[in-house]
Amino acid sequence: MQNNFSLSGNSRRKFVKQSGLISGGVLAAPLMSNANFFSGSNDAIKIALIGCGGRGTGATLQALQSKQNVKLVAMADAFRDRLDDCYKALTADDLSDSGVQGNVKSMIDVPEERKFVGFEGYKKAIALADVVILTTPPGLRPIHFEEAVRQNKHIFMEKPVATDPEGVKRVLVAAEEAKKKKLNVVVGLQRHYVNSYRELYKRKDMIGEITTAYAWWNNDGVWVRERKPGQTEMEYQMRNWYYFNWLCGDHITEQHIHNLDVINWFKGAYPVKAQGMGGREVRKGKDHGEIFDHHSVEFHYADGSILNSQCRHIPNTSAKVDEMLVGTKGKIFCGAANIRDHKGNIMYQYDTKNENNGFQTEHDELFAAIAKGEYKFANAEYGAKSTMTSILGRMATYSGQVVEWDKALNCGLNLQPSAYTFDTLPQSLPDEHGNYKIAVPGVTKFY
Repeated sequence: MQNNFSLSGNSRRKFVKQSGLISGGVLAAPLMSNANFFSGSNDAIKIALIGCGGRGTGATLQALQSKQNVKLVAMADAFRDRLDDCYKALTADDLSDSGVQGNVKSMIDVPEERKFVGFEGYKKAIALADVVILTTPPGLRPIHFEEAVRQNKHIFMEKPVATDPEGVKRVLVAAEEAKKKKLNVVVGLQRHYVNSYRELYKRKDMIGEITTAYAWWNNDGVWVRERKPGQTEMEYQMRNWYYFNWLCGDHITEQHIHNLDVINWFKGAYPVKAQGMGGREVRKGKDHGEIFDHHSVEFHYADGSILNSQCRHIPNTSAKVDEMLVGTKGKIFCGAANIRDHKGNIMYQYDTKNENNGFQTEHDELFAAIAKGEYKFANAEYGAKSTMTSILGRMATYSGQVVEWDKALNCGLNLQPSAYTFDTLPQSLPDEHGNYKIAVPGVTKFY
């Protein structure tokens, strides 16, 4: 679900557009079975896909194009139709529209007995693989990540890695265990794998001490899936997952995390508190669940610097997805891929002809490390902390209060249902008119 960087040139806009198409429907990651490393034999690195939506399809195709000897051997999804659609897409004769080079059908070996449907199928799928790709709605990420670590698998997992503080804490614990086991873990915060961002990061000292930063994810928004006759409440929310916090975390978490993560990365720190405002101005129908359509948050870091963040899902408004950092000597414009002094003079310009597809690179590097038997990637901790940054912002906009990091992380907020079955009722339920309870600043409290 990537959008154009508003400050970029034509070549960069083209790159981001293409990356967004691939990320929305194409991505992946792999390793070898019970050992924590690839044996170096001629055996293929076996992949299991957990979550067969558009992102899972895209991730898998990217894993299969990683130039390593890989094979998809298992798939799991809560819904049979999603799994079938994904399998059909992966085995299509012509995938050129998705940017795929060559035929990947020969790299897919998923007979009926290795297709798992329902909430519990992920455990069986993980057991069959060396590397797992976790691309379900993010509310399920903590339990899937825990299981993959327990079974000693290398992991690619999409962002965000949780939707509530208790989920973040579970991921942080599992991340420590993954480090002890030397399991490679890559998180889909792909700007870490984009050439221009890497080059800007190397030169961040050119702007001196960072005092202020800005981050934006403003665009029209995403799909909506209407309630169908006969659906249980759990099935409806799973189908329309973007609009329920236990599954999505609100768009400040599901999408804006990318921009917040960039600032945390360049700062080398995480905010200690946040305050802000938000609400539902346009997107407020019954099928829009419980999330806001705009957030504006002021994040404070321990050194006194401030991140001003905006994210908006409102059609026909100005679109901007970008980051900017201001220092004592200059500014970093991430979308334009340059560094300028305070008079506007360019001190460094990245040559966008050398730009890469970060979505593909994160898989290329992960699988290359696994194929060589190397332990190189431990993204889960910063993935969890940037996820918590977005949750901190959501808690601030929902409550209208100044929310402190430590108190928020340890407040006990757990949005997950009591069990994962289609008959279980989620915590958030509609009233007699089909409307969900919406957070009210000044009334909603978290601690």
